[in-house]
Amino acid sequence: MGKKDKELDAAVEELAKADTLAFGGVGIASTLLPETEAYRHVERALVEHPEEARKKVDWLLKHGSPAGKAYAATLLDKVDREAGRAAWERLRDDKREFTTFSGCVMGRATLREYATERLAGD
Repeated sequence: MGKKDKELDAAVEELAKADTLAFGGVGIASTLLPETEAYRHVERALVEHPEEARKKVDWLLKHGSPAGKAYAATLLDKVDREAGRAAWERLRDDKREFTTFSGCVMGRATLREYATERLAGD
């Protein structure tokens, strides 16, 4: 898996330092941010190489930036609902902030706020 390992590592590193959470294109030009591309790469890896990718997502949940942790919890939620919910529960007490994007709309959120919204959506 050599090249795939390096690509997965690079994507996880990108997410670990992310300061923005965006799942689609942002701005008028609908540009994909590097962290969004990295998220999509890890999302694909969870399907193609679930064991290896899951270890990386678990690491990201522990060591990532606030946005990185939100990406990790979102990824877990997609592949293991129970693990995703547990991740959001752990993040619910974190008051650190990150930038959010939804299309052209930029905002700020704390992990606490974001996790509480995700848990309420169940």
